[in-house]
Formats: sequence, C-alpha cells, structure tokens
Amino acid sequence: MGHKKIVDTYAVGFARPDRWTREGPEKHPCPWHAVEAHRPAAELDGEVELAVCGAIVQIWGTQKWERVGVGRTACPSCRRMTAVGKALVRAR
Repeated sequence: MGHKKIVDTYAVGFARPDRWTREGPEKHPCPWHAVEAHRPAAELDGEVELAVCGAIVQIWGTQKWERVGVGRTACPSCRRMTAVGKALVRAR
C-alpha cells in the first residue's frame, strides 16, 4: 500500500541526453522533471532519482520546480501530477 502523506515540495531533475538510439543521442524536448523531495533539494543536488512521471533524472538543487514547472521545457506529465500553477503574464 502507498503512503498517505501529501508531498508539497519538489526538487527539479534534468533528463540527461546520454541514452543512445540508432539515430544518435536521444532528444528530450521537455528535459525538466519534478522529483518528490523528502529532504532539502540542496542535499539532493547531483543525485540520480526517479521523477514523478517515471523518468530517471539528475537533481539540480539550485532550481525550483515552482519556477521551472511552468516553462515550455518542463515535462507535461510532471506538471499535471504536481498541479503546478500556470505562468504569470505581464499586466498591460
């Protein structure tokens, strides 16, 4: 059975393009992923972890998911599963 604890802190992981296919390195159009952070992201910096979407990523402890998750290069599945907010638009 899974845990019932709500995770409200996410570290940012980067899918490194080091997987190879016949065509060359695998391309990652959305390389940024959310990783459940059960300790401070700074302590996870450089670690290889499993993202919420299932991707294997390397943690970038200096990035914040609240900021990266609203960008175009963030994983759509991670955005949906973490319910990250939409990017703010500039008032005119």
